[in-house]
Amino acid sequence: MRMISTLAIAFALVGGATAAMADTPGPDWMPVEAVTQQLRDAGYTRIIQIEADDGHWEGEGIKDGRKMEFRVDPRSGMIIYEEPD
Repeated sequence: MRMISTLAIAFALVGGATAAMADTPGPDWMPVEAVTQQLRDAGYTRIIQIEADDGHWEGEGIKDGRKMEFRVDPRSGMIIYEEPD
């Protein structure tokens, strides 16, 4: 019984590691520097955080003096979601 529990934990850890590795930019994604420039062109004065997550660029920044949360299409650089954080 103890062996089964150990194996279950090992598989859970490997599955978690695989999920984390999936959050990397794809080969056809815009580089983060280009996305950051797109955000600046859209009025963001500061990018606090930006990372690949769930198939898009996601992060936080300052726009119009307010902290905003955003998501950006990884291929076009268009903002697909933003709201105050």
